[in-house]
Amino acid sequence: MKITNLHEIPEKSVSHNPDIKKKVMLQLGDLPNLTNFSQARFAPGQIARAHAHGDMCEVFFVESGSGTIQIDGTTYDLRAGACIAVEVGEVHEIANTGSAELVLTYFGLRVPTDSKAD
Repeated sequence: MKITNLHEIPEKSVSHNPDIKKKVMLQLGDLPNLTNFSQARFAPGQIARAHAHGDMCEVFFVESGSGTIQIDGTTYDLRAGACIAVEVGEVHEIANTGSAELVLTYFGLRVPTDSKAD
């Protein structure tokens, strides 16, 4: 068992943009296949640049604010209450296009990759 409190966790930088801050409530090793369970806060105009994960899928839930997520070249609106699942290998970029803070709660799940024996 592990209990955390969002209000007691120190902020860290998001790897795709160090100006965006997150709080990691659960991290790799806390539960099987979970890479993280976090909350990120994007100030207006902040962007987590396009990237993909070869061994992880991610799920984003929009707590508040507005923005966009681009997945494999298609742009989708982000609004409070939206839930977006990003599959392994999908290139995604998140931007706060609104005038208020964009708050996302998200988690990543490690997806085993098939490896061929030599």
